[in-house]
Amino acid sequence: MAHDFDAFPELTNPQMQMYYFQSPHKQIVADFRAKVIKVTDGDTIRVSAPFRDFDFPVRIAAIAAPELNEEGGVDSRDWLKSRIEGLEIEIIIDRDNRVGRFGRLIGRVMSFGLDIGEQSLLAGKSVPFNQRRDSGLPDIGSMIRRAGI
Repeated sequence: MAHDFDAFPELTNPQMQMYYFQSPHKQIVADFRAKVIKVTDGDTIRVSAPFRDFDFPVRIAAIAAPELNEEGGVDSRDWLKSRIEGLEIEIIIDRDNRVGRFGRLIGRVMSFGLDIGEQSLLAGKSVPFNQRRDSGLPDIGSMIRRAGI
């Protein structure tokens, strides 16, 4: 089975054993500095790094922000954008948890010595990743309030 390196440039740790030498991209296994090109949402950014000839996404470790179409999603994205878009940051890689389920690199994002994920939590723009609601029941109370019932 072939790997789609254009759609998924980051290899998961198990994939590294099969595709490492076939990958046209340097696999990121250590901390690095990069410039934030775009804030995609409250927990995902696109960065540019000198060792790659293309921008790539980074998922901020340990937090979960609302999706853009959810309540607070645009606010969370705008908060993050105002803090790091256009800046050079440091990305701290956890070698045991490098790539998420959507093929994005995962890392702690540091700016001017501050952990941006922790700052997002403190500002109420995200929740700890283990408290996300991927497949939980909908919050009926919020749905009723939004509907004005």
